[in-house]
Amino acid sequence: MRPGTGEPVLVTGATGFTGGHLARGLASRNFRVRVLARNPEKARDLTTAGIEIAVGDLTDPASLERAVQGVATVYNVAAIYRQTGLPVSAYRAVNAEGVGALIRAAARAGVRRVVHCSTVGVHGDVENPPANEDAPLRPGDIYQETKLEGERVAREAAAASGIELVIARPSGIYGPGDTRLLKLFRGVARRRFVILGRGDIFYHLTYVDDLVEGLRLCGTVPQAAGRTYILAGGEVGTLKELVQLIARESGVKPLPIRLPVWPFWVAGALCEAVCVPLRVEPPIYRRRVDFFTKSRAFDISRARAELGYAPKVTLREGVRRSLEWYRLKGWI
Repeated sequence: MRPGTGEPVLVTGATGFTGGHLARGLASRNFRVRVLARNPEKARDLTTAGIEIAVGDLTDPASLERAVQGVATVYNVAAIYRQTGLPVSAYRAVNAEGVGALIRAAARAGVRRVVHCSTVGVHGDVENPPANEDAPLRPGDIYQETKLEGERVAREAAAASGIELVIARPSGIYGPGDTRLLKLFRGVARRRFVILGRGDIFYHLTYVDDLVEGLRLCGTVPQAAGRTYILAGGEVGTLKELVQLIARESGVKPLPIRLPVWPFWVAGALCEAVCVPLRVEPPIYRRRVDFFTKSRAFDISRARAELGYAPKVTLREGVRRSLEWYRLKGWI
C-alpha cells in the first residue's frame, strides 16, 4: 500500500457518493487507503489523493482475498441501491451474501475490524419518532430487506470468525456530489416541486462530511466493537420545513400548492404493473409517493455518547453547499 503514517484501510463502494467521500476523507487524515472497485477507470481520480485501487467486487471471492491483505480496518459501503429491472438475487448477492464473504476474507487476512454501512431504512416507517437503534425493524422494499439481511449475515460471520464488527445506519445522505436528492433541490429551486399531503412528516438528513467522520469513529473507537449506531444530522424537521429552507436559500418562494396523496399512489401502482415486467423505469411509482407519507426521524444519542459523534454542519449550511455544487454543475 502507499506510504503513510495512519493505519491501512480498505473502502468498498468508493466509486459511489458516500464511499468516495469516505475514501478521500480517510486519505486526508493520513490513513493508507485502498479501494475495491469493479471498474478501475471510474476510480482513477482517487489515485490523485494517493489512494490505491484493487480491482474486484463483493461477488468475486478471489478479489476480496487480495483486497484485504495488509489491511487493519475495512469500511464496507458498497451496495446495490434501488434499480428497476434487477432481480432479487442481484440485491441479495451484494447487499447480503457479499457482506458475509467480505467479513470472512477479512478475518482470514487478520483484519481487526469491519465497519458495515447499512441504512436507517431497515426501520421502515417510524411510528413514534425519533427512533433509536432498538426501534422495530420493518423494511419496506427489496433494498431495505436485503440491507437488513446483510446486517444479520454480517453479525453471523463476525461471530463465527471473531473479527470486530460495527454496523452503521445512516439516514438520508446529502451534500456536494449527491444526485439522489437532486430532483428535490432542483424542483424547489425552479418552483416545480409540489408537496403531496400536508408535508408534516419528518425527514432527517445527514451531511456527507458528518457521516464520514461518524464512519471513521466507528472504525477507530475501541468500545464500538459489536455495536450498532444510527448516524444522522444534528437537526431534524418536517418535509415542509426542508422545502421552505431550500426555497429560501435558492431565493424563491415555495409553491403554495398541496395535492392529495391517494391519486398518485394509485397511479404509481398502475405504472409499476405495466412498466416493471417490461423492465422500464416507471414515470411514477409508489415508493416515491411514500416519500411524502413516511416519517424519518432518528435519535443519535448512542453515537454521541459512545463514539463522540457530533455533527458539525447545520442543515442550512448543508443545503447551501449542496445548492452551490448543483449550480456549478449547471443542474439548477
